[in-house]
Amino acid sequence: MCALSAPCQCLGKNSNPFYAFPEKLLVLTVATEKTDGFLRFMQSADYFNYTVKVLGMGEAWKGGDVGRSIGGGQKVRLLKEAMEALADQEDLVILTVDSFDLIFAGGPEEILRKFQQANHKVLFAAEGLIWPDKRLADKYPSVRSGKRFLNSGGIMGYAPYINRIVSQWNLHDNDDDQLFYTKIYLDPLQRQSFNMTLDHRCQIFQNLNGAVDEVLLKFGTGRVRVRNTMYDSLPVVVHGNGNTKMYLNYLGNYVPNAWNYEHGCSHCDHEVKTLPLNNGQFSGDVSFLFIEQPTPFLPEFFQRLLTLDYPKDKLRLFVHNNEVYHEKHIQRFWEDNKNVFGSFKVVGPEENLSQGEARNMGMDLCREDATCDYYFSIDSDVMLTNRQTVKLLIEQNRKIIGPLVTRHSKLWSNFWGALSLDGYYARSEDYVDIVQRKRVGVWNIPYMAHVYLVKGSVLRTELKERNYFVLEKLDPDMALCRNAREMGVFMYLTNRHEFGRLISTANYNISHYNNDLWQIFENPVDWKEKYIHQNYTRIFTENHMEEPCPDVFWFPVFTERACDELVEEMEHYGSWSGGRHEDKRIAGGYETVPTDDIHMKQIGFDKEWLHFIREFISPVTLKVFAGYYTKGYAVMNFVVKYTPDRQAYLRPHHDSSTFTINIALNNKDTDFQGGGCRFHRYNCSIESPRKGWSFMHPGRLTHLHEGLPTTNGTRYIAVSFIDP
Repeated sequence: MCALSAPCQCLGKNSNPFYAFPEKLLVLTVATEKTDGFLRFMQSADYFNYTVKVLGMGEAWKGGDVGRSIGGGQKVRLLKEAMEALADQEDLVILTVDSFDLIFAGGPEEILRKFQQANHKVLFAAEGLIWPDKRLADKYPSVRSGKRFLNSGGIMGYAPYINRIVSQWNLHDNDDDQLFYTKIYLDPLQRQSFNMTLDHRCQIFQNLNGAVDEVLLKFGTGRVRVRNTMYDSLPVVVHGNGNTKMYLNYLGNYVPNAWNYEHGCSHCDHEVKTLPLNNGQFSGDVSFLFIEQPTPFLPEFFQRLLTLDYPKDKLRLFVHNNEVYHEKHIQRFWEDNKNVFGSFKVVGPEENLSQGEARNMGMDLCREDATCDYYFSIDSDVMLTNRQTVKLLIEQNRKIIGPLVTRHSKLWSNFWGALSLDGYYARSEDYVDIVQRKRVGVWNIPYMAHVYLVKGSVLRTELKERNYFVLEKLDPDMALCRNAREMGVFMYLTNRHEFGRLISTANYNISHYNNDLWQIFENPVDWKEKYIHQNYTRIFTENHMEEPCPDVFWFPVFTERACDELVEEMEHYGSWSGGRHEDKRIAGGYETVPTDDIHMKQIGFDKEWLHFIREFISPVTLKVFAGYYTKGYAVMNFVVKYTPDRQAYLRPHHDSSTFTINIALNNKDTDFQGGGCRFHRYNCSIESPRKGWSFMHPGRLTHLHEGLPTTNGTRYIAVSFIDP
């Protein structure tokens, strides 16, 4: 056996150094419960094949709140008890570390080699901040380079020496463990007797508290390391002590092998569950929908909710609506689908619930129901485009997980990758890459909102307390996330699939009749999906257009919904011009060939209409009139109303435009009879306009035309004189 006075070199029949024998290293850690942090610690230990012995599992924690004050003596007491059986194993190296906030970045061989190079019997972790008694700072030995103060979250030494140190413990479980070790280390005689030192330059132990700015990720082939830039070291043990646990969570998204550039996400399929959704084995989920402000495209949101690939009879839908404006939408949805879901309950604005109260109510419904497997929360500004969203979230098998949703063409999303010191948004190094899906995986994050899934079992155990959405003056989502963080429950975000997008609600004006029409700037993707004809893109891919008369092109542009809403908006405004020559709306006040119309400018839709022309008409113009680049500008943009008793037709005329568009807004033979357009030069008539389709034709010189009589009903068309 080795003598205690010299480093052990006699570990086998050959002369190899002792770090060639990783079985001579035993990791001891204290954990009274299997928190998310503990499970992550064990995963990193398993990855490197560490031998780990867990102390205190299932025992009540009596060591105090070490995250906020002194305490932790219970760890020393448990270590003392464990070392009694190991005290005589002189060639055994003990590594005792915390587990809830710690991960391994390297393996046993590396840590043993570095320990041997330190040439001491006992090695403590070091940090730049002193805790818990700043008055002891002057008693610490001065160091030429490196961190000066002891941290008890990492201790490494030969078993007999560790045993002799912890055998001195005779305090209470709630006394401070770090103060205990500090006093021993600061005693010069004991420091010499135990041949102790600190890992001043972070060769083995990296404490993040006070050192976040020193630490970077180092991406290598197959594995990611933590690098201390101050000392150019690659620490083996990374400890998120103090208020750095969120930064450790960030590092843990990569270290040791969670994600790298070569292989992407290696842990994404860890403990996933495959859902046989059609066999009905899952109990009822509570889906909670929040409508907290006027939100565009809400009917479309409801339709996407209906298309989710999950048994609707398993979903108990609970809606909190804080907006009177949306009561009509909810009523219509309820009337059409009240028998689709397992249950359907609405809490309206008359209940006068705050957001926090309403969200707590939703969680409580699941928390108090033992059959509730999952709580799925979604805000009305989330447009899910992936029908598999709920299934995919459940399969990831995390306690709390949300899908990545982003605002179109912006970096705005439903998560934060880091927090500032005051608890608000801070951009993490990987935020942009995650949002843009350049890094794909499942990410441990400090904050999420808008849409997420929580296991019902977690609500009944780790998050069993009430009022998780109410905390000081924080927004409800910030309160929930802070409470989850403080309870040690990890929150995850997945961007492994395209899930959908966030609707912008900031400038949603509900003073119009059909307010979504005005969303072409704020929410262009949703506007296009709702209002642009499904065959519009075929114009460019399949030449999906017709030429019924020379240089008169006919193509689909509007959906029926767009046509209906534009007509409804004009009729709601109601001030039709009457087809008179005197017209104060135009320059000069006189219209040579008047129509019974309402201008887009009159309803405040002129900017939106011109944007529609630039986005959806100009590309068609370039296709059919090759070489002509339109400015996409028009002064005259209006909806015309033809009726037999007001204005049935329009006499032959040229338009004051380079080219004109004429979009049919309703159906011939259903809404009106007659109508159409005749081009005199070519003796060519178009008498069967299709709803949502537009004519495009030159305005001057060649295309003299007239509006054919409407013989019955009411005909509506949208007209623009483009590039006058």
